[in-house]
Amino acid sequence: MNAKLLLEVYERISEAPDAITRLRRFVLDLAIRGKLVEQDATDEPAHMQLTRISNFRSQTPTKGRKGKKKLVDPTLTEISFDLPEGWEQAPLSELLRVVNGRAFKKTELLSEGTPVLRVGNLFTSNHWYYSDLSLDEDKYCDAGDLIYAWSASFGPFIWSGPRAIYHYHIWKLPLFSDADLSKQYIYLYLLQKTREIKDAGHGISMIHMTKEKMEQLAVPLPPLAEQHRIVAKVDELMALCDRLEEARKAREETRNKLTAASLARLTAPDTTPEDFPAHARFALDTLPAITSRPDQVKSLRQTILNLAVRGKLVEQNAEDEPASDLLVKIGADKNKMRSAKVVAPDLPFVLPEGWASASVQDTLMRDREISYGVIKLGAEPKSGGIPTLRCSDVRPGFIDERKVRKVQEDIEAQYIRTRLVGGEVLINIRGTLGGVAEVPKKMAGYNIAREVAVIPVSNQMSARYIVYLMLSPFFWDHIQGNLRGIAYKGLNLGTLRALPIPIPPLAEQHRIVAKVDALLALCDWLDAALTSADTTRTHLLEALLHEALNPTEKELEAAE
Repeated sequence: MNAKLLLEVYERISEAPDAITRLRRFVLDLAIRGKLVEQDATDEPAHMQLTRISNFRSQTPTKGRKGKKKLVDPTLTEISFDLPEGWEQAPLSELLRVVNGRAFKKTELLSEGTPVLRVGNLFTSNHWYYSDLSLDEDKYCDAGDLIYAWSASFGPFIWSGPRAIYHYHIWKLPLFSDADLSKQYIYLYLLQKTREIKDAGHGISMIHMTKEKMEQLAVPLPPLAEQHRIVAKVDELMALCDRLEEARKAREETRNKLTAASLARLTAPDTTPEDFPAHARFALDTLPAITSRPDQVKSLRQTILNLAVRGKLVEQNAEDEPASDLLVKIGADKNKMRSAKVVAPDLPFVLPEGWASASVQDTLMRDREISYGVIKLGAEPKSGGIPTLRCSDVRPGFIDERKVRKVQEDIEAQYIRTRLVGGEVLINIRGTLGGVAEVPKKMAGYNIAREVAVIPVSNQMSARYIVYLMLSPFFWDHIQGNLRGIAYKGLNLGTLRALPIPIPPLAEQHRIVAKVDALLALCDWLDAALTSADTTRTHLLEALLHEALNPTEKELEAAE
């Protein structure tokens, strides 16, 4: 395994999820199997090093329990691959000591003194405690010491900080003989083994490893000269992974900037009607090629909806009946303000010619109101009953029919006002917000639960347009500042009724819906393509790594 081959592999699978992370693990896997560098028959065999290490170990005072150790998980105590010529297997306890850190009382942790190294300081925390205690030398770690975090967060470290007292959840791992064993090689071995170590841990809320298990870890030990060659090669390949990761980040940043710029031009205040078609063509032609992550597809969906409600998605037609006339037909001029009692304020953008600003209340049927449904569903009847839609059933753009539950007829009869006829818009007002959908005609006779509101849109309006409007960033940007509650956020019906919304002519509503349907179908295709591509890349990566770690008989014969 060399840098050139790694590059060739990387180019084939670089977009796979966690590709760099898996390549790093791959390098470590090769290292401890003896497949990263060539063996040299002139190297002193590992068994001779083990003999010398054993002599040093016998001269080293030990503390703690003695006697026969309990057998532990064979995945830790056995090596699952054949060792190369000149290698040996040894328990970790024959190579080094596993030294416990010190447990501290809260009163012993001070604001000054000797730093106390805790597990959090090794991973994410910059908050330090200190101690004024004088302890045995074994309880301190200095720069260059090999240590291991074994509780909650796991992993080996070669300490590079100041002299510190290490906490109980950290082990110090001093070698019996630095002259006969590479500390860096043991670090790489433990780095590769950490996932198995964590999997073998105990505990529920906080997983931890036992010292007894740690000491019995089976270490594949190369000749000392090969240990040094392995460490050098791993350093080289990890540096290469660093460069590949930086290149990938730069590529992603470029894609992000291009995606953001393409989408921003579509909604920018200074984008003129004359410029918009060119920007739209560029975005729609370019985005499929530069979109590589699901969050980018989500941004595209939001942009499509944002354009739709601003009148920038389809062309206006001067022959369309103006929205102001449409609102008069619905009855907004005299009948529909009785609950909201406010005039819809100006919108945060300029409406196209023929559009109008109105409240949600203005778009309703004459004889129905926005209402929430059944307050207490009660026990589900074993037979019969009325299907009742809950917030878990109302999803963004559709109603999920798989788990609709029923309520008894006598309970449902108390909520005739929210009994569905088909064509209404439903929106979640409590619980899982974000669900908005049109009721299909086949659900006539269904009802809704209290966390869902029914918006009985006039048949003079396109209910589907209202759905897309209520899924748009414009709608939710306004809603977020009007949610009520602390632990359990909800949307007030009064706020919903009075919400100002842009109303296009009816003919344009239908054109908008058709265009949004087509563009969201493109987004669905992009999502599916990304999933398929990720799956393919992942399978290719797995196949390449498996092939490298498990050569065929033909390859083994060729090697011989």
